[in-house]
Amino acid sequence: MTRNGPIRVLVVDDSAIVRKVLSTILGAETDIEVVGTAPDPYIARDRILSLKPDVLTLDIEMPRMDGLTFLDRIMRFHPLPVIVISSLAQSSTKAAMEALSRGAVDVLAKPGGPYSVGDLKERSEE
Repeated sequence: MTRNGPIRVLVVDDSAIVRKVLSTILGAETDIEVVGTAPDPYIARDRILSLKPDVLTLDIEMPRMDGLTFLDRIMRFHPLPVIVISSLAQSSTKAAMEALSRGAVDVLAKPGGPYSVGDLKERSEE
């Protein structure tokens, strides 16, 4: 598949620091554009509709609605590739398997672990 323009990413995480770090890492790549961020799923829903990202990064633990519930809603109403990035998401954990079974295309742990946020660019291109 040939793309015209960069991959448009929306970063969803309740931590302002994580949103900033992910935006900085992703924004440094010429083939990725961070179109926005959201601190919770309700704001993310509105930004998905208005910004039309190609890919969503999503935390699992968030206020107001957890990431797995939001993932279910995304896949039902507005399916798009979702990469879950969470401290709960070690690649062999129940949370990671649950995210994948609900439609996530990949799961990365934050921070550290064999697949961490530093692997995000490579994984978003697959």
